[in-house]
Amino acid sequence: MKTSILALGLATVATMATAQDKPVLTVLTYDSFTAEWGPGPAVEQAFEASCACDLQFVAAGDGAALLARIQMEGAASDADIVLGLDTNLTAAAAATGLFAPHGQGWKNALPVAFDDPVFLPYDWGWFAFVHDKAKLPAPPKSFEELAASDVKIIIQDPRSSTPGLGLLMWVKAAHGDRAGEIWEGLADNIVTVTPGWSEAYGLFLEGEADMVLSYTTSPAYHLIAEEDASKAAAAFSEGHYLQVEVAGKLAATDQPDLADAFLAFMGSEAFQAVIPTTNWMYPAVTPAAGLPAGFETLITPETSLLLTADEALALREGALAEWQAALAR
Repeated sequence: MKTSILALGLATVATMATAQDKPVLTVLTYDSFTAEWGPGPAVEQAFEASCACDLQFVAAGDGAALLARIQMEGAASDADIVLGLDTNLTAAAAATGLFAPHGQGWKNALPVAFDDPVFLPYDWGWFAFVHDKAKLPAPPKSFEELAASDVKIIIQDPRSSTPGLGLLMWVKAAHGDRAGEIWEGLADNIVTVTPGWSEAYGLFLEGEADMVLSYTTSPAYHLIAEEDASKAAAAFSEGHYLQVEVAGKLAATDQPDLADAFLAFMGSEAFQAVIPTTNWMYPAVTPAAGLPAGFETLITPETSLLLTADEALALREGALAEWQAALAR
């Protein structure tokens, strides 16, 4: 009996040692990516099956909060990869000098040309205002119509949220020097400004507003996951701003080979196929089986708006000041 107990104890210790010997890859990302219903769990399981490693996701609020955290931590960050920035933030991220070239050769299938040596895309989508078709059967068809209406909206804070910053760039790209005027018109439509997307969408579903800033793909979640066809994205005549979400490798990573392996894995079927029905965005590489049934019901904007990373960086502070001034009145 003592021999059996001793053998069991040694086996347990050996198992623990083996688990501890696995290299750890730390990926800093946003809250919804790591959620039980997000891509994180499936991505973790699939990557760990091939890497003999421990993939650990660390959530840090919404997308824009990731850059702020990396800027604060600098080269001392425990993260190896940051996943969840977008093109409105990549110029500022690159300027920190904290990111290394990704060195990947796989091709994306984005609707716009995208070839960044540092940041690698993993999904994309168009921003849009989502509404309930029964409660708002005739939604506004432009920012000006929205501003002239009594429709109540929930948006996200551009200082902490990539959708919030995307909305600033959307208004700026669509209306240029008139952006401040547009925001003044929208000020009384805004019920609240939330730190991130999850809070905003949750309040919308609770009936706190008529529309919420989200994506043209958001109704697919309700249709596919809930068999609920009541939600739709309003098509705006001035076009819709495109978001391209990216990942980047930190130059100070102590797992450079493992980080490269993960970036390569991002372009694989195992990663890309889970994006449409977990992150509810378009995958950067279209899966072999195509998009899930239900995606064909979504609106396709006639005009895609997208500022370059440098343009977004140059316009960001001025656009933020216009937004703050309009909401302060």
